[in-house]
Amino acid sequence: MFNLRANLAYLAGMRPYLIMSVMLFFAGFIVGGTNPSLRDFLNSQLAGLAELGNLAESTGNPGLAIFLIIFFNNAIKSALVMYMGALFGFIPVMFLIVNGMVLGYLYTRLGEQGENAALIFLKGVLPHGILEIPAVLLACAFGMKFGGLVFRTLGALFKRRSGLADEYEAFVIRSVPALLIIVAALLAAALIESTVTVWLISL
Repeated sequence: MFNLRANLAYLAGMRPYLIMSVMLFFAGFIVGGTNPSLRDFLNSQLAGLAELGNLAESTGNPGLAIFLIIFFNNAIKSALVMYMGALFGFIPVMFLIVNGMVLGYLYTRLGEQGENAALIFLKGVLPHGILEIPAVLLACAFGMKFGGLVFRTLGALFKRRSGLADEYEAFVIRSVPALLIIVAALLAAALIESTVTVWLISL
């Protein structure tokens, strides 16, 4: 399970899913930043994030609360998209698109308000995003891989196909260390976001 060479080899075999994760995320970014008809939906997504921030501010230790909320929110969602990808990969696909759309919309909205969107993203997204975004992309790639296995299993009902049981076993074995790495990356990202990012935005 924790054989480094075997885990790296498995990740190399997941290249199509990793590429698809990146493509879906950036497609969402472009759509969210250029499609005005989605504004109400995306505003509701941003409002939900604002509520989490308000919840943290209402506690006795806002800094710690922000860290915990960010970490557990991201870690739980990443685990869900990995294993609920069994629903034909639908959940990780939508998760990537929606998160990309939110960032794209936020970037455009900042520009419309006369802000330097590139600078704000450089200070407010890049420091923690350099860890958080790859972790989310990896989680979604595993989720889509799982969905692909389910599709192939359905196909195997109509024709004989061997080896799927071994593929499920390999997925489970390799997804566990991947999830641990994802959680560790999200933990570091949450720490950066609740400290360094907050400080940079305040400058």
